[in-house]
Amino acid sequence: MTTAELDATTLEKLISAAVAAPSIHNTQPWRYRLDPDTATIEVWAAADRALPHTDPAGRALHVSVGAAVFNLRVAVAHFGWEPLVRLLPRPARPALLATVRPAGPRRDRSLRRPDLYDTVWRRHSSRFPFSADPVPADVRTELVEAATVEGARLSLPGPAETARILRLTAEAEHLSAADPGRRAEIRAWLRDAAASDGIPAAALGPRDATGRIPVRDFAAPRPVPEAAPFEARPVIGVLSTAHDTRADWLRTGLALEHVLLTATAHKVRASLLSQATEWPDLRWALRDPRGGPEHVQMLVRLGYGPDGPPTPRRPAREVLGRTNV
Repeated sequence: MTTAELDATTLEKLISAAVAAPSIHNTQPWRYRLDPDTATIEVWAAADRALPHTDPAGRALHVSVGAAVFNLRVAVAHFGWEPLVRLLPRPARPALLATVRPAGPRRDRSLRRPDLYDTVWRRHSSRFPFSADPVPADVRTELVEAATVEGARLSLPGPAETARILRLTAEAEHLSAADPGRRAEIRAWLRDAAASDGIPAAALGPRDATGRIPVRDFAAPRPVPEAAPFEARPVIGVLSTAHDTRADWLRTGLALEHVLLTATAHKVRASLLSQATEWPDLRWALRDPRGGPEHVQMLVRLGYGPDGPPTPRRPAREVLGRTNV
């Protein structure tokens, strides 16, 4: 298949795959534009969907867009092309975060699994309890490799470090709950069942007004069945980068989605714990004190359990062709 065959139907499928990526509060902060001369798909930040209180620097927005770029790359490869990805291709246009160009027959060997396209549609965050079944060592290794391929690092700390991370996450939850600006942003993104973006009612936990896992239950000193509906010893993956530039944030999104789709292929469920990464002091404290000066970008809860419900997505026609610059 050549780039000349990128017709309207195929383009819609590519964009639909891209928008299936996870994003903070399901804001879907992206727009796409096709350059018809080169068949290049441009991925732009949607400034009107940013979160100035929760994400003032735009780090989470970049991570969200990076995840969408990974899905777009997977879809381009699925249709038989080599996906050529450029991050931040035009410094003079900072809102243009990436381009993806289908270029000739597929040669991309960066994916250990040759085709993750099916998992794009099956990946859903799960806020249900996970079982005590361990994630096998070979699966953990493959998840670590998925992050490494994208220029990030995934570590799976032991019980003591996991408990420390969850205490920081619980602290971040309390800080967010006490912040009027963040509370207002969360309320602004709460949606009913008919919405195509935002936090749907189906994603809300029994005591969580943000749609996130109640990590205060994780941080309890011992399992209490009445108060802790989630697993007592969660497996937490720590996704980090050596530097903390805009390009690193985008690479984090690529790595995050590569990890999530690989986990989905193994029937491993996942959900994101972003609370502590949203507060600069707590984000710095998330670093393993025994490690180097890495920058923690995201925490991922992993395990076996029921699949989560799908969250709504805007249709491709709503996000294609508008750059908002």
